[in-house]
Amino acid sequence: MNIFKEIKLLLAFGLKNGLIGKYDEIIARNEILELLNIAEWEEVEITENEIPDYPTEILKNICDYAVKNSIIEDTITLRDLFDTKVMGKITPTATQIIDKFEKLTQEKGVESATNFYYDFAQKSNYIRVDRIAKNMHWFSSTEYGDMEITVNLSKPEKDPRDIARERLMPQASYPKCLLCYENVGYSGRLNHPARQNHRVIPLTLTNEEWFMQYSPYVYYNEHAIVFAKEHRPMKITKEALNRLTGFTEILPHYFLGSNADLPIVGGSILSHDHYQGGHHEFPMAKAPIEKKISFKGFEDVEAGIVKWPMSVIRISSKNREKLVDLADKILNNWREYSDEALGILAYSEDTPHNTITPIARRRGEKFELDLVLRNNRTSEEHPLGIFHPHSDVHNIKKENIGLIEVMGLAVLPGRLKEELEILSRYIVENDYENRIQNDSKVEKHLEWIKNIMKKYEKISSQNAYDILKSEVGITFSRVLEDAGVYKRDEKGQSGLLRFVDHINSI
Repeated sequence: MNIFKEIKLLLAFGLKNGLIGKYDEIIARNEILELLNIAEWEEVEITENEIPDYPTEILKNICDYAVKNSIIEDTITLRDLFDTKVMGKITPTATQIIDKFEKLTQEKGVESATNFYYDFAQKSNYIRVDRIAKNMHWFSSTEYGDMEITVNLSKPEKDPRDIARERLMPQASYPKCLLCYENVGYSGRLNHPARQNHRVIPLTLTNEEWFMQYSPYVYYNEHAIVFAKEHRPMKITKEALNRLTGFTEILPHYFLGSNADLPIVGGSILSHDHYQGGHHEFPMAKAPIEKKISFKGFEDVEAGIVKWPMSVIRISSKNREKLVDLADKILNNWREYSDEALGILAYSEDTPHNTITPIARRRGEKFELDLVLRNNRTSEEHPLGIFHPHSDVHNIKKENIGLIEVMGLAVLPGRLKEELEILSRYIVENDYENRIQNDSKVEKHLEWIKNIMKKYEKISSQNAYDILKSEVGITFSRVLEDAGVYKRDEKGQSGLLRFVDHINSI
């Protein structure tokens, strides 16, 4: 490997993709030489065909050089910290990215601007395209439509050496969390990713400063995160509903939703007010209205119950203000509502249990809100949550059901890739039960497999794997049914209509 050629290729990649300009090249070269402790420069020839679509391989080679020359140790975390520092040398300034975004919005429209910004996030290696490509993805047919399934294989496991170093590190409180604005340009540390190649787009929502970025581990097309500049806890309020729908005025081709604001039914980072959106139509967005309903005083707002495993009220209107007023009324009534016959209690003493997962999108001129009713109560029988995946489906999904799962995209643990491969080999054997029972990696799937075997007359080595993938999606719909506060039976759906009547009685 010729390190000068790798640097030259990286600079050429930056020039070709507009990350740096003609007069930035020499500055970036000198700064990269400094990082690598190289005092000289050797001119080398490269061809246009050698410039890659993404910088992954170049950065790998530069990291190899850094390891060989004792600049860094050879661990995944230290390589990530170093290659991000290198990419930071050819990443445009925040002002340049924001100006380009705003110029494209004015001249060609906001969709052109997000296309540019998403491409930049990938070309700058903020979104590590090579890792995302490792994720498994498929659709699975269910009674609620095609569920979307992804098995997350993109997050690398930490090296034990880095874990040991982390334990010795002093506690740090800057940035306060992974979503804070202060992450932009941050150098990172062993327990916090480097962000020298990170740039965000400012937005004004409810007269506050917010920012948009993409998730570094995208689960769907243009997986965006919209976060408050102020580090404050998540809260679903009328202002939040205003921000969600207001965002779709600015970016009408994107949806925007919020995780619930309570533990168990909420997302992973409840400490920082944020939403998730993007250019993607989820299975829930495709689900039809099962029963039309009407709300007193809001008869001109279209409303209905969605045919979905969870309890979803969909409302839509051209009048955004009126839509938000109705959504706020539904939210406030739900916060205080109990139906003891169905195990729905608004409070345990002073502890609140009811909240919603709201999702906003545009349908032409209309604003649309899906309000997913949530309750986070636990019991002795269901210590992880009464309206949470129950123990018989934990082999597929045990974790919280957040916004992305609510909408019909299962983000499943990486262990499933190997487990499904093992199971697909076992189930074509006569002694499959014995094999599964005696394999610690897949024994948890035994009851699930027994039920599957009853459904299919012929399972062969040709179709076994596809059958299991299909059944994962069907089981995921059961996971969502567990998380639904009003069950899909007559008793549950009557309860949901009682809640609607309760709102109309006020």
